[in-house]
Amino acid sequence: MDLRLALLGLVHGGLLAVGILLTAIDARTHRLPNRIVLPTLSLLLLVLAADAVVTGEAAPLGRGVLGALALGGFYAVLRMLSRAGMGGGDVKLALVIGLLLGWHGWGAFALGASSAFVLGAAYALVLLAAGRADRHTRIAFGPWMIAGAILGVVGG
Repeated sequence: MDLRLALLGLVHGGLLAVGILLTAIDARTHRLPNRIVLPTLSLLLLVLAADAVVTGEAAPLGRGVLGALALGGFYAVLRMLSRAGMGGGDVKLALVIGLLLGWHGWGAFALGASSAFVLGAAYALVLLAAGRADRHTRIAFGPWMIAGAILGVVGG
């Protein structure tokens, strides 16, 4: 087995574990803790930079950085437009997800970024239809961001 692929598998497994942890925390508390999200962002950036050095290919890292800036910027704009809707943790998590999805490619980025909104909206509609929520009910968005990222990595 290729050592690089094994290490990338290990990194993706670690990211999945962090995603599961963040999903549980956000669903329960509506918080995405900086003490988890920011180190994840830093470590992922280091791993992807190391991969660029080892492979001699800077394009995936550049795409990842652009993906982080694009998705993080988009979420920051959403936060500015509605502080009650999008939290600061969502913006920081968008940097992590944008970095990962961009590194995988623009197809993964588009699928993962859009899937979060589709999945979140579908969940909200189910809650509304079941009478378990109204227009003012707060819904944790981190789990849908993470689910979208998984879809982007697997399907993109």
